[in-house]
Order: sequence, then C-alpha cells, then structure tokens
Amino acid sequence: MGVPLFLTNCGVATLLSHHHGRRSLRQRLSALFQDHEIFIRTHGQVRFVTLTAKMQKQILTGVAALLVLWAVMTAAMIISRGPSASELQEIAEKQAATSASERRIAAYRDSLGELAADLDARQGQLEEWQKAYFGQDIPSEATNETEGAPMKVSQLASPPADPKLPPEARKLMQLAQRQDHMSAHLLAAVKDRAENAELAVKKLGLNPDLIVRNVASGRGGPFIPSRGKLGKAKQLGGSFADLERALFRMEVLERTLVALPSGNPANVMMMSSGFGYRSDPFNGAGAMHAGLDFRGPIGTPILAAAPGRVTFVGTKSGYGQVIEVDHGQSIMTRYAHLSGYTTQVGQQVAAGEQIGKMGSTGRSTGSHLHFEVRLNGVAVNPRRFLEAKADVLDVKADARQRVGAVAGRAI
Repeated sequence: MGVPLFLTNCGVATLLSHHHGRRSLRQRLSALFQDHEIFIRTHGQVRFVTLTAKMQKQILTGVAALLVLWAVMTAAMIISRGPSASELQEIAEKQAATSASERRIAAYRDSLGELAADLDARQGQLEEWQKAYFGQDIPSEATNETEGAPMKVSQLASPPADPKLPPEARKLMQLAQRQDHMSAHLLAAVKDRAENAELAVKKLGLNPDLIVRNVASGRGGPFIPSRGKLGKAKQLGGSFADLERALFRMEVLERTLVALPSGNPANVMMMSSGFGYRSDPFNGAGAMHAGLDFRGPIGTPILAAAPGRVTFVGTKSGYGQVIEVDHGQSIMTRYAHLSGYTTQVGQQVAAGEQIGKMGSTGRSTGSHLHFEVRLNGVAVNPRRFLEAKADVLDVKADARQRVGAVAGRAI
C-alpha cells in the first residue's frame, strides 16, 4: 500500500523545518563573530589589525575555559575548608555534651530549689516547736559552754561546709547542718525533761506510758500531705520525727504533773476520813469512800488544789453543795459539802485560789470538806498527790514554770 501524499508532504516539511532551524542558529552565531578591522594610530602612523571571527571564537572559548576552571577551583577550596566526617561527628558530640550539661544544670537548680524549700519548712517547724514548748530560748540543758547561759537560735554557729561544693549548695548545707545542730540540742533537753517527769509520775503511783497512750488516742484530722516536692513523711527526716515524739511525751507528762493536785484544799490539819473502804458514818455498813474528808469550821476557805477551769457549781445528791474543777489531762477535783461558793462556772483558777467555803450540806455529820481526785472519771487516792516528796514537787514546779511561760500566765 502506498503512503498517503499528505503524510509524505508533512514529513518532508518537518525535516526541512528542523534543517532550517539549525542553519538559522548557525547564521545567528556567525553573525556574532565576524571579521573586524581595528585602526590603531600611534605618533601619526596608522596600522590596521584584523580580528577574525575564528580568533574571536578562540578568545571566547579561552575565557569560558578560564571561568570554568575558576569555578572548579573555588568549589574545591570551599569543600576543602569544610569539616570532615570526623570533625562533623566531633561537633555533634560536643553539642550533645553541651545539651546534657544544660540539663544537668537545670536539674541541679531544681534540686537546690527543692532543698531550699524543704530547709525552709524544717526551719519553720523547728521555730514553731521551740516557741510552742520553750518560748524564744533553747531550753536550759542546751547552754553556752563558755558562759553557761541559755542559747538562742541565732547563737548557734554554722559548722563549716565542704569547700568543694558550689557556693549556693554550700550555704544550704550549712543551714541544714545548723538545723541538725539545733535539733540535737532540743532533743537532748526534751529527753532529759521527759525522763524527769516520767520518774515523778511513777512516784505518784501513775503509769506514764498509759497516760501518754490515753492522750495519743484522742488525735485525728484530714490527711494533708506535707508541702514541697520531697514531701511525705521523710521531708523533715528521722531526727525530726524523734524530736516530735519526744516533745509530745514531755508535754503530756509535764502537763499531767502540773494538773495533779499538790496543794492542800483547805488550811486545816485534821483529816477525819481516808480514801477507800470504811464504815458508813450513818449506818455503819461497809462502804467505799471516794475521797478524803478534812474537818474544820464552817466558812473555812476552800482552795483549788491545782490550776484549772471551774466546770460545775451547784448541788449533787449526797454531796450537798459542790464545786468541780477540770485541770486538763483528764484530771478533775471535786469539793463537796460546802456552805457557799466564791467562783462560777467557766472561771479559770490558780492553785491555792479560794473557790468556796467549808460547810455541812448534803449527807454530812458535821462541817468538813470532802475532797476527790478523779483520773479519766475514776476516783484515785488524793493522798499520793498531797503528800508528794520534795523531789517530785521540784520537777512539778519546773514543769509549771515552763508551761506557764509558754501560756504567758502563772499556773
């Protein structure tokens, strides 16, 4: 089959067009490079220099080659001056080390902030305990060795810290060591006072461990976690926990001593009936007598045997006219068969302060004072307290002075 004429004509036209395009490009390039004659005149003489098209092409080719060579050399210099693979790895390692150092510095600063917050909490707790239990001064057992006088917190010297530590950490460590020093002073003094109070309580026929447990059983409240990132129970440390327990024991035992009656409830010498089993004065039958009877004239002043708050003034069956005083620590005293009152409910009374007058009201054979001491609601023999030895009274007086100084009033 023959090829259609129009297709053959198109193909020929296309070939002619491409050939014409190549010729046109050569023509344009040839037009750029034509022979030129240059007139050069020197000292009146004229010379002709012919710059042929071929020579122009050679010059352009040389210039292009020089440009290419310059570009290659420049690139080679740039590449040669850049870091090698090992240098790049070293740079990356240094950057990683710098980042790690920055993270360690940030963590160090955070740890210093946490330590500062916890030290602040410890300092606040120490000052609170000191003020609550001893006022502004450290107790007398922690004395200045050179002068023998009670030391203040500000007088406690800061022990030297490790010079290798940074300045910020060194200051915090000195503060921590100073707090430990203060805590040790307080703990030694508190343990000494607690032991003295415990011995005195035992001599009065009471069980100090039972007293502390009974008071500790009445505690509670919502759980509020300690502040600070370290938080929880370990924030103040084991030594502070020991100090807290010792303070609680000392406080309970000393306040119990202060609350126990040691002063005579009336300035009379005659005791007409003791504590315990006796024959009833009205019918002669065996009976339990829950207190002591002191015989005296009607109107004899009745005195508070220990500091406390009046909780009852009125009449009770068998007792006649009665006054009851709460001394704290679950200790109460009762004064019965009175002829009159010189106090009222809610009044705070000091040891030895008059609260009433002796009489013979109620189930009584004559003018006298019926005096009871009740511990946790149970009647105990008052004689053990009223006849306490001098050493017990000395410990009690010391405890009364401390408790009174903290309360800001005489007890």
